Amino acid sequence: MSTPEVKEKVNLLNLTRDGMVEFFSELGEKPFRATQVLKWIHQFGVEDFDEMTNISKACRAKLKEVAEIKGPEIVSVQESADGTIKWALHIPGGQAIETVFIPERHRGTLCVSSQVGCALECTFCSTGYQGFNRNLSTAEIIGQVWLAARHLNGLHKSDNRAVTNVVMMGMGEPLANYQPVVNSMELMMDDNAYGLSKRRVTLSTSGMVPQLKRLIDDIDVALAISLHAPNDALRDILVPINKKYPIAELMPAIHHYLDNSNAARKVTIEYVMLKGVNDSLQHAKELATLLKNTPCKINLIPFNPFPQSDYATSTRQSIDSFSDFLIKKGYVVVTRRTRGDDIDAACGQLAGKINDKTKRQTRREQSSSAETVSNKKYKKQIPVELSN
Repeated sequence: MSTPEVKEKVNLLNLTRDGMVEFFSELGEKPFRATQVLKWIHQFGVEDFDEMTNISKACRAKLKEVAEIKGPEIVSVQESADGTIKWALHIPGGQAIETVFIPERHRGTLCVSSQVGCALECTFCSTGYQGFNRNLSTAEIIGQVWLAARHLNGLHKSDNRAVTNVVMMGMGEPLANYQPVVNSMELMMDDNAYGLSKRRVTLSTSGMVPQLKRLIDDIDVALAISLHAPNDALRDILVPINKKYPIAELMPAIHHYLDNSNAARKVTIEYVMLKGVNDSLQHAKELATLLKNTPCKINLIPFNPFPQSDYATSTRQSIDSFSDFLIKKGYVVVTRRTRGDDIDAACGQLAGKINDKTKRQTRREQSSSAETVSNKKYKKQIPVELSN
């Protein structure tokens, strides 16, 4: 005798407004139920259907049979001396992702992850060093906002919203996980969910040009580009996706987005400052030339070291000289203040726990080991008088 199949419950965190309307329609319920449940979940942080008191008992009973509200589980919470908070969140498959909240005087910014690890291998980024496992679902992305809001505001408080801005700048490349990221940003801006304005939701990309060209047709948010180099030769090394989508293709895609966006009147150009690599006055001159006629704000990011990195942070003098040159050329330049570095929550330091499908870490360890052996052999061949 066969065992009856148990139908998997629908996680309502996966549903946008349209998805929620369709879900309730299939249950034989009116569309207004979608609005009610969206508010209970995202504005009040409720996960128990019995607490949704303006919904009939019969509907609540039906929901308990076929649906659930399930976000990532909190593994740990760390708070920096500067008030920055980092959550390590468990997701299925033995993985962990990280989410960071940065409090400031007039706003609170939540840095949200879109993937478990990252496949793009930017050489200065701890996340990229860890490798890649999989994309996050809509529930796992918006679930980070949901958990942070519950943690910061306390349960069932819709009148004290600590999260005023969301940046898709955590672990992963958002445009490599396109639809779940778009769905999540749609919920962030939905008046019956988090109600954030278009200008308070920012997507940061390393430059996946086809998806960037498509993005404005699906959603209008603020845009940030992880540029980090003013020419292809250097960017090919720092941001390897540049080999596939070089600067000459990236810049027109940026202009296309800006020309059609109400939110992204300017693009934020993110530029990590690496000592002796991309921080010279010549690099600043190249950057000024590259960005001519591009409405932008330049965000200089002092490199945040991590154990496996060979890079060092640019000196304060180099950063100031770089910034001063660009300002004199008429650019708006902001040097990002490092936040949360004492808990490894600063830009480029997020790593989580990743079962790396790419075997990137193993390859690097083997390569490093082979290089060490080679160097030892080489040193043995050097005459003593030349090795001092």
